[in-house]
Amino acid sequence: MHFPERRPELDALRGLFLVWMTLTHLPTRMSDLVNSPLGFVSSAEGFVFVSALLVGRLYIRDLFADASVVRVRLWKRSLQIYGYHLLMLALAFTVAAGVAVHTHKAAISNLLDFYLAHPLVAVVGSVLLIYCPPLLDILPMYVTFLFFSPIVLSSSVRFGWKKILVASGCIWILAQFGLRHYVHDWIVSLTHLKIPLQQTGSFNLFAWQAVWTAGLWLGARSAMHKATFRRIPGWLTSISSAALVFFIGVRWNWWGPNLTQHSFGLLLDKWQIGALRMLNLITFSVVAYWLRDRLIPLFSIEPFLTLGKASLRVFCAHVVFVFVGLAFLVRDVGQDNDTIEQLSGWPAALLVGITLLVLFLVAAFKERKRQSRSGRSRTPADADNAASTTAIVDPEGYIETASAGPS
Repeated sequence: MHFPERRPELDALRGLFLVWMTLTHLPTRMSDLVNSPLGFVSSAEGFVFVSALLVGRLYIRDLFADASVVRVRLWKRSLQIYGYHLLMLALAFTVAAGVAVHTHKAAISNLLDFYLAHPLVAVVGSVLLIYCPPLLDILPMYVTFLFFSPIVLSSSVRFGWKKILVASGCIWILAQFGLRHYVHDWIVSLTHLKIPLQQTGSFNLFAWQAVWTAGLWLGARSAMHKATFRRIPGWLTSISSAALVFFIGVRWNWWGPNLTQHSFGLLLDKWQIGALRMLNLITFSVVAYWLRDRLIPLFSIEPFLTLGKASLRVFCAHVVFVFVGLAFLVRDVGQDNDTIEQLSGWPAALLVGITLLVLFLVAAFKERKRQSRSGRSRTPADADNAASTTAIVDPEGYIETASAGPS
């Protein structure tokens, strides 16, 4: 059976997005600088896209051999991530909620306000992936997309990617016109769990599935040894570059009061990926692909390589440190109203430094365990056969082809 070769730059890219996400979520002044600095493109879109690309790349060929095996593997992976999600909920509903109740920390209380007011409904709803507190809504989205990925990949083999992409685009359009509201009302009436729409997570899954589907498509094409783009036309690169500069200017208020993020409203909305935000994502991707030979050496380095190989554990660890940072925020009484200040100075530097160090240690420990398992799995016969290869499927969902012979 053929396994696509491991692409270290994809590991590094996920590691880069995790660091970017961490710096954005930590309650420090740095968050303002790293939050979508290149227009309206965030680490969340990049992380979801690259994750889907890896899924499509690793599993599309196996579908031709045995589709049932692919379904089992992806559903097991989805169940594993669901287990991590339950663990994070348990920590949030016990430790974080306890801190919020006893210290009256508004920054944490605001994140868990629905749980503190309706604990039973919140627990049941969170287990069913309906109630998704802030910071804990990415894993439910990932679980959902991964669960349906075998269906999408199987349909692409049967019907072709054009129909899949058109269907995904139609769902994205419907998402812009309130599809999520209708589905939410139906779920509430079905389950009798009166969970407000704003408590079901920030991400509009019907919009974000377009990012995931695009990643599956590109990953599947790369695994089938098809050139994703033979050559990007010069005119497309020029238009995309100009559009990217425009969006960067809007992000940083270069173009005056009439061309700001506020003036464009929902067209640039992150949570439902508005039309202009989608355009920004496409143009950014075109420019990044055009510059790929220059960009790949910049981020294909440590610690990004190690962080990307243990993305699930690193993501969960970063959420813990975000809650720790929120616990240190104080409520300052302003002139007109109460405001929550960000950490700055040495407390912010200490929080960022310790967080990144621990994230790397978590990833390094995971990678050391993986290498230890792969080393023990080799037999003396493998060592004698330099031409043989061993397929290693690790818990992060990758498949690595490792030469069993001497290097």
